Amino acid sequence: MALDKDALDYHSAHPAGKVEVISSKPCNTDKALALAYSPGVAAPCKEIAKDPEKVYDYTTKGNLVAVITNGTAVLGLGDIGPLAGKPVMEGKGVLFKQFANINVFDLELNTKSVDEFCNAVKALEPTFGGINLEDIKAPECFEIEERLKKEMKIPVFHDDQHGTAIISGAALINACEITNRKMSEVKVVMNGAGAASISCARIFIALGVRPQNLLMCDSKGVVYKGRTEGMNRYKAEFAVETPHRTLADALKGADCFVGLSVAGAVTAEMVKSMAPRPLVFAMANPDPEILPPDAKAARPDVIMATGRSDFPNQVNNVLGFPFIFRGALDVRATQINEEMKLAAVHALAKLAREDVPEKVSAAYGGQHFNFGPEYIIPTPFDPRVLLWVTPAVAKAAMETGVARKPIEDFQAYRDRLESFQGAKTSFVRSVMHRVKNQAKAKNEKLPLIIFPEGSSSKVLKAMHTIVQEGIVRPVLLGYQDQVKAKIQELGFHELSEIPIVQPSHHPKFREYVDKLYEMRQRKGVMWREAERLMSNPDYFAAMAVHMGDADGMVTGATQNYADCVRPILEIIGAGKRKTASGLNVIMFKNRMLFFADTAVNIDPTAEECATIAIHAARVAEYFKIQPRIAMLSYTNFRSRGEQPSKMKMAAEIVKKNYPHYIVDGEMQADTAVNPEIVDRIFPFCEVKGGANILVFPNLDAGNISYKLVQQLGGAEVIGPFLMGVKKPANVLQRTCTVDDIVNTVALTALEAQAIRENPSTARD
Repeated sequence: MALDKDALDYHSAHPAGKVEVISSKPCNTDKALALAYSPGVAAPCKEIAKDPEKVYDYTTKGNLVAVITNGTAVLGLGDIGPLAGKPVMEGKGVLFKQFANINVFDLELNTKSVDEFCNAVKALEPTFGGINLEDIKAPECFEIEERLKKEMKIPVFHDDQHGTAIISGAALINACEITNRKMSEVKVVMNGAGAASISCARIFIALGVRPQNLLMCDSKGVVYKGRTEGMNRYKAEFAVETPHRTLADALKGADCFVGLSVAGAVTAEMVKSMAPRPLVFAMANPDPEILPPDAKAARPDVIMATGRSDFPNQVNNVLGFPFIFRGALDVRATQINEEMKLAAVHALAKLAREDVPEKVSAAYGGQHFNFGPEYIIPTPFDPRVLLWVTPAVAKAAMETGVARKPIEDFQAYRDRLESFQGAKTSFVRSVMHRVKNQAKAKNEKLPLIIFPEGSSSKVLKAMHTIVQEGIVRPVLLGYQDQVKAKIQELGFHELSEIPIVQPSHHPKFREYVDKLYEMRQRKGVMWREAERLMSNPDYFAAMAVHMGDADGMVTGATQNYADCVRPILEIIGAGKRKTASGLNVIMFKNRMLFFADTAVNIDPTAEECATIAIHAARVAEYFKIQPRIAMLSYTNFRSRGEQPSKMKMAAEIVKKNYPHYIVDGEMQADTAVNPEIVDRIFPFCEVKGGANILVFPNLDAGNISYKLVQQLGGAEVIGPFLMGVKKPANVLQRTCTVDDIVNTVALTALEAQAIRENPSTARD
């Protein structure tokens, strides 16, 4: 098969496998080596010896999970042994890191003895913060987990049992809501009596399914009271009094089928025999007990879930284990108990009923998700799962007394979780909090931001998020019928309250036309031309901001950048320094840089470069970052050539007018950002520790640099933002995403509040 070949190529490409170990601290100097190992490492060793809990402060234990197997039940492949199971364990480690930023060592144990397995894992307790058991056959897996949970003081979790149960439990809650079923009346039939099935049964009963309404089947048929063949104490827990002996008998009139068995176990006739609006969770992998097209052909009213990504409602364990462990680790839980699992179930169920943001749709090729039969559980690539499930699990651990380090501020905790999804996400979240907190503290209205591209799908999708976040009061420009039709088409009913303005029908339209004529009559604009221009949403928005009827504007999602900037500069205008410029915020994992000018000035003069630097420095200061400004060129402190001389002069202008600013140049880009080069070769350079504001000699250099860093350097980029304009007005790139629009709106709102607080900044 082509997929098999692709998978083999993927795993064997150099370096072989899927994981590596990297250092989280630098170790490239004598001093760093002395700190990382001998003699410096003795200091944390002594502290831990005095207080064992300090191990969480000085080592990775608190964020390290062991994924452990003996290879006796690997995927659907059976007992293929620990070596053959290693690719799966490595893959599990990748998912832990990808979805919850948890580090993993995979461990494959060469034993089938329960005692040997438990003894080996127990001996590893000092190393790990948690244990994820994987691919161990039943019934040994039950005994292993039970013993380790009793004998260890860190979380132990067998994902094959509980992961599927948690996700399918959330699916059951929502499927019952959609079909107006009461959990206590639901009749459930399970096919398969292994680890996952037994855990599903326990979760379903905890959710309210009555034990007598749950029938479990295995390869021998129904598990009933008095049966002896193929029984064990775990199956016996679910034996009931029933006349049914086969799966087909059990499914007659049943509300819900849960399959964790083999492909083809369920026929169309069996589905036809089920109750109205049946729930069929056919989760055998890789092929389900019955394919969704076959089940729907038999019963068009069926609600289906499978374990596959090519059908709706994928029951994927990745919705559970990374976030459950994240919450458990963060409160230093001694175990993962039933209450924590149920908290995850309910969090997933609630999340599926929320509106789905554009970034999730984008991850699935633009597919739109709405709560209903085709969407009863969140998708695996929904980044909100981390923010919903993890705090719920942590809170449940605290409430049940198994948390050794309770969380004091859950909002701050959510913000920290969000930082795992990228520096940009964390930064924008902090901006949103700042906007909302300032409005609340001062009892003032949120900034009113006007959007000229009111009928743009991209803008409306951004509005969907902005309205949910509550960071601005938006106004959309456009023809009302067109904008409303687009809102209806997108299904964003909560946007119906946003004001929609057609410029030529606005009460102040004539006043705006007169004002534009007054401002531009000596620039060749006649009154009729002013009237025509004011019908243009960008000119109208700029005038609304200029006249104080709006606090800011955001445009450019569908238009040429220069065409959008022109009305802003003609109406709102540049400040007293007469230089507008573009600023991009460049986010790395542990570093923030400001690039300017990246959007406006083709070949700025020395004076303009100095102004650009000053504006960028003020932005940095607003975020409580001490500006360290580098004037970039192709030489280091030689000033030979027009551009180097210009940048040197720009540095001197800044120093003269703002002597408290740290600025130097001209210098090459590597010198600017690498403090070792400065320390080793240019000790006289005033910019120590690496510059955080990079001023480029021309637009070519600035624009090319930020796009290369974004595409090849792994940086996250926000912007460009217009600096030096009298009032908040920002222009997007036509290539922007919905998230880019949301980010720009958040920073525009923050800028609007800053100008409200200090109006003099609007004139600078």
